[in-house]
Parts: sequence; C-alpha cells; structure tokens
Amino acid sequence: MSDHIYKRHNKSLLLYHLVCPIKYRRSILTEEVSKCVVQTCSEIEFRYDIYFVEVGLDENHVHFLVQSVPMYSPKQIVQTVKSIIAREVFRFHPEVKEQLWGGQFWSDGYYVNTVDQYANEEVIIAYLKNQGKQKEYKQIHSSQLRLFE
Repeated sequence: MSDHIYKRHNKSLLLYHLVCPIKYRRSILTEEVSKCVVQTCSEIEFRYDIYFVEVGLDENHVHFLVQSVPMYSPKQIVQTVKSIIAREVFRFHPEVKEQLWGGQFWSDGYYVNTVDQYANEEVIIAYLKNQGKQKEYKQIHSSQLRLFE
C-alpha cells in the first residue's frame, strides 16, 4: 500500500494509472529494452517527485502505476516519463530507433486514470504484474452446447 508524501505545506496521496503505447504499436519491448525501461523509471524517481509503484510491460505498450505530488499535473508526469524513457532507450538500444523509422519511441496519445488507494490499487498492481504473460485458455464446458437438438 502506498504511503502519503509529506512536503513542507502539504500531505498527498495521488496515484495515477498511465498507459503509453509504443509508436505504430510495434512489438519492440524485448527483454533488454524492458530492463532499460524499468531501470530508467528508477532513475526518474531520484530526480523528480514521481514514484513508480509498479511497471507492467507488454510487447507494444507500457502500464505505469505512478505516485506523485500535486505540483505535477498528470500531463506533466506523462511528458516527463515518456521523454526520459525514450531518450535512454534510444541511447542504449540504437536498433530500436531503426525499427521505429519516424524517430519517436512513443505514440502521441496516452491513457491516464486516477486510482483509489483503498479499493483499486491492489487490483491494478495484480493486473500490471500479469502484463505480457500468455493467458491460458480454460475450458468451462466439456461438450459443445447446441441450440436445437
């Protein structure tokens, strides 16, 4: 469970669920690139009041559960996260820049949602941890149901 952030004049608990798609929805998040994204997130925490509670990576998009302070709007958080991660991925993995021939790592759009601490945080963390994992099909009925018989 996330803790409150204490500053000189305020105490806050702001959680955001961000989803950022890769440009052209390309499946470029290999294991090495994914490690670079997660490492860059931990470096962002040192420079900004943006804390990554959980990061979920799929092949063509990334989910972030972020905690921040009121001085950053959700738009500023997204701009900061996307720009720094893109710069670091292109620096350490130049082959990614060749796959994304437009020179941009992220798509222009993003999804942001506020998260309620007491009800939804655990659900979103569990969802993010399962990103990129194959879902196993589970058969419910042993035989096919027929409409007319």
